[in-house]
Amino acid sequence: MPRTRIKICGLTRAQDVDAAVAAGADALGFVFYPASPRHVTIDQAAPLMARVPPFVTIVALFVNADPAFVREALTRLPIGLLQFHGDETEADCLQYGRPYIRAARMRAGVDLIEYAACFPSARGVLLDAFVEGYGGGGKVFDWSLIPPEFDRPLILSGGLSADNVTEAVRRIRPWAVDVSSGVEAGKGIKDAGAIARFISGVRDADG
Repeated sequence: MPRTRIKICGLTRAQDVDAAVAAGADALGFVFYPASPRHVTIDQAAPLMARVPPFVTIVALFVNADPAFVREALTRLPIGLLQFHGDETEADCLQYGRPYIRAARMRAGVDLIEYAACFPSARGVLLDAFVEGYGGGGKVFDWSLIPPEFDRPLILSGGLSADNVTEAVRRIRPWAVDVSSGVEAGKGIKDAGAIARFISGVRDADG
């Protein structure tokens, strides 16, 4: 069984970047959505990203962003993967010529197979709870909404923490898990101990 990849998202402080890397995170997420309490500007993100060692993927999250802003971020920052959470079409996601993942906001009535088919070029589909503010709400969605025949790389998000991630990985067997609020002491302020416990929980599920 492949090792479940782990992304720690919503990083705003140097010590949190260091803690996530030290604990063994595979990817670090930075939120470029002004309405989020975890929002960072390009100038704030630059020194944080400069701390990230090789082979840890830097992910930039956007929600209906101005394309000129996305291009500026790509020019000035060492971004490895784009993550789109808004109303972007596949053409919107493809215009930057970079690999991307597409978020699906899960609730009853969402046809995940149909949704994913609209983004055949996405490297993976991130499943999050449908909440105000496009993620980071700490809410778990109903995992039974995931069709068993879904065969795209699946990144499970939405209300994960050290308390439930072992069960989540054992039940869903996602390609990766993504956590933000579940490892925080406050909005945008990560807890190093919580990050370590979360990653340990994933490793326990991997066996």
